[in-house]
Amino acid sequence: MSNLQFLWFILIGVLFSGFFFLEGFDFGVGMSVKLVARNKRERDQVIETIGPIWESNLVWLITAGGAMFASFPEWYASLFSGFYLILLFILVGLIIRGVSFKFRSSSENAKERNTWEWALFLGSVIVPFLFGMMFVDLVMGLPMDASKNVMNASFTDYVNLFSIVGGVAVTLVSFLHGLNYLRLKTEGAVRERSLAIAKKLYPVLFAGLVVFAILAYLKTDFFTERFTSSLILLVLIVVFAALSAYGTYKDKEGLSFISTGLVFVGIVAFLFNGLFPRVMIAKDSQFSLLIENASSTPYTLKVMTIVTVVLLPIVLLYVAWAYKQFTKRVKIDR
Repeated sequence: MSNLQFLWFILIGVLFSGFFFLEGFDFGVGMSVKLVARNKRERDQVIETIGPIWESNLVWLITAGGAMFASFPEWYASLFSGFYLILLFILVGLIIRGVSFKFRSSSENAKERNTWEWALFLGSVIVPFLFGMMFVDLVMGLPMDASKNVMNASFTDYVNLFSIVGGVAVTLVSFLHGLNYLRLKTEGAVRERSLAIAKKLYPVLFAGLVVFAILAYLKTDFFTERFTSSLILLVLIVVFAALSAYGTYKDKEGLSFISTGLVFVGIVAFLFNGLFPRVMIAKDSQFSLLIENASSTPYTLKVMTIVTVVLLPIVLLYVAWAYKQFTKRVKIDR
């Protein structure tokens, strides 16, 4: 494995971490439209908190997919063919979620507006849940053959106890991340209600993390192949969750928000650490797809690295500037 191959494996993990950190609270805010807001004014307030930024946050996912296609085409091909239906439903969820913003704003009556609010809610639940299922299935291992074909996988290879727990975990963390974001960005009843709901959900989160850790130990080879690093990352996930809970119970908004984001980063790091040096795990280990034989040519990786080094700082500066422009709290329109 070359240094560039390793670098791009890490970069793809970073891109997915950025996606879940930023788009995660978007999903949580989308859920909050029905679970936190109680009337039209509060729903307007909730949606306004992400109105200027949700599209830019989604770019992290597009970039991660593009980077995977360019740097690891065999990984991209096996992943997208093996998880075709799940990715199709993710795409549908993203579409109905995206169009709901526009159609809700142009709705002429309460019934139409309610329909698109439910579309926003459902899209915001479906996408993180299916992403959680897909990543768990990815690390559990799939029935691949010598041609790296995973089309022979059965229903239970995709839908099983561990994948459902993974889906619920990602959805729950997204909701908590969204609640903590609303505490940062709103005033009044929405902020107070977000705080109250978050306090009730942290015990559920810790119970879920215990179940997730047990299933990861039983269903993956993480702790036989990479015991120390896997254990350290699990501990970090729990620490970040504890810091988020502390920030919530002490009403420290910034700490809560950053910490739930870091829970996502820790989960992605845990999964990518377990994958390494593979990108697709086969139930028969001889057919697993490795980093070293799934990547593009050295020249392609070199060109991509040069372009990234030049453009990435510009992109990050723009993102920081954009967020700085929308730091004020969103007040309810009375």
